[in-house]
Amino acid sequence: MAIVFGVMGAALIVVLVFLWRRRRVSRSIEVKIVDPRESTYFDSVGAVRSIQAADLTMAEGKLDELWQPVNLERLARTYWHFLSRATLGLVRVIYTPEARFVVLVTRPFVLLRFQPPEYESKGDWGLVRWRIENGLLVSQKGYDGDGYLQIETDRRPSTREGYAIAHVEVEVANFYPSIASRVGRWFYEATQSRMHVIVTHGFLRSLARHGLAESHVGRFLTADVEHGADAESSVATGQDLGTRVRANRDGN
Repeated sequence: MAIVFGVMGAALIVVLVFLWRRRRVSRSIEVKIVDPRESTYFDSVGAVRSIQAADLTMAEGKLDELWQPVNLERLARTYWHFLSRATLGLVRVIYTPEARFVVLVTRPFVLLRFQPPEYESKGDWGLVRWRIENGLLVSQKGYDGDGYLQIETDRRPSTREGYAIAHVEVEVANFYPSIASRVGRWFYEATQSRMHVIVTHGFLRSLARHGLAESHVGRFLTADVEHGADAESSVATGQDLGTRVRANRDGN
């Protein structure tokens, strides 16, 4: 465990250098970080909830092009891709049909194990959620519990004529950090929590500078969804999905 903490400290330094070197401003998309006032806190039973959010303001036509459920899948892939790039490959994501493994360098060091992603999409709102199973960063109290990581986005009007806002939130909830129980909450807040916030803000800002990453498979374009031709068509054309889809074999 001490080795994991040491590498996490080194990873934090790498992340800070990476984000500093990548500072650029997009002329077509404006990003504003809009975290809630109390963005990270412990509840009464020791579980963490953390929310980072941003408003991406862009031309309505550009958002029209992006606003389709297939890009929700790509947004999910972009998050994991950014995490790996920001840590120069120290933290990687391994995909299997049954799980997503966030590992430190290689498979034996599984920091977090997630269930495959669940998608919801309806009108001007969409969500992708990964449920937490276990990992080195999770205390036993949080194993196979109600913890999750999710990215939620909704479309909002802008005060600027001809523009619209894509509001994006990254949330971790019902998460029981192992270092908080082993060392103390103060240590979690000074290390793992701080790294998470820095990386997530970097991810949100990167959405203005880089395109969305391609999914490994592209489930919403190729998968055989149950009762599926109509559902598959509605996803591909950006219409309301209206049902929850669990993506067991996609690349996110």
